[in-house]
Amino acid sequence: MPPTGLPAAPGVYRFRDGDGRALYVGRATNLRSRVASYWGDLRDRRHLRRMIPQVARVEAVVCDSVHEAAWLERNLLERSKPRWNRIRGGLEVPVCIRVDPVAARVELVHWRPGADHPGLIFGPYLGGNQVRLAISGLDRIAPLRYTSERLDGGLRDLARIRGVTPADRVTFLATITDVLHRGAEGLRTVRDGLALLRDKAAGNLGFELAARIQEEIEAVDWIAADQRVTTLAPPPDHDVYGWSDGLLVRFQMRAGRLDRWDQRASSQATARRYLELTPPEWSAFATRNAELARLLS
Repeated sequence: MPPTGLPAAPGVYRFRDGDGRALYVGRATNLRSRVASYWGDLRDRRHLRRMIPQVARVEAVVCDSVHEAAWLERNLLERSKPRWNRIRGGLEVPVCIRVDPVAARVELVHWRPGADHPGLIFGPYLGGNQVRLAISGLDRIAPLRYTSERLDGGLRDLARIRGVTPADRVTFLATITDVLHRGAEGLRTVRDGLALLRDKAAGNLGFELAARIQEEIEAVDWIAADQRVTTLAPPPDHDVYGWSDGLLVRFQMRAGRLDRWDQRASSQATARRYLELTPPEWSAFATRNAELARLLS
């Protein structure tokens, strides 16, 4: 039977056998329904049918977004691939967004830790298609490329039609960078602007365009979602600890990536010295996941 107590929240789950060996790591938009689905007919995951009778324990981590869950799953699988996982890492491509204020350009670049790109770099993000859609959405509301002073004839005409001049560059650049910094004002400007364009397209029976703009709104939400288990500028290596009723949970952050997660029995007195090592900004994450680990155990 599936475990009880899993929240209807995004996160990562792990199945273990009776000897404590990891069998499978996966991610979910909704942990409760995703984990419960393994005790269904598994019609679309037939290769896992033989695994389920071996599952003795389920562990889970609640993440702040689906995007964060995707990164955590990838990091864990790159470090260690359990037997029933088919792929080490993930299918999505790690990318960044580069903003070049001089060339008036916003573009996708492939992410490689330590790589040096000119301009302003934001991310990293998982999913090239999502990021391309987000860039397209930003371009509808803040078309930075039309503010260049070196436009050819066709782009110059498009800029004129849209009423864009080089004087708009500062405003567009501020909106774009605010969105990429997850700023509330920039996000509101872009989301509201895209929603108006979507509704206008639908009102004119342009349903394909309306659907495309809706995808762009969702993509902007994807890149703006909370995600800190993989960072561009790695902080010093550290561990994150949470404790609940005799159970100590540890997360390992190395080179800017949270790539290890384990748990063990511990008294409160023993756990105290570990909890003191947890950076304050991670304490809520660690506490809620220690409480979940205790519930599942």
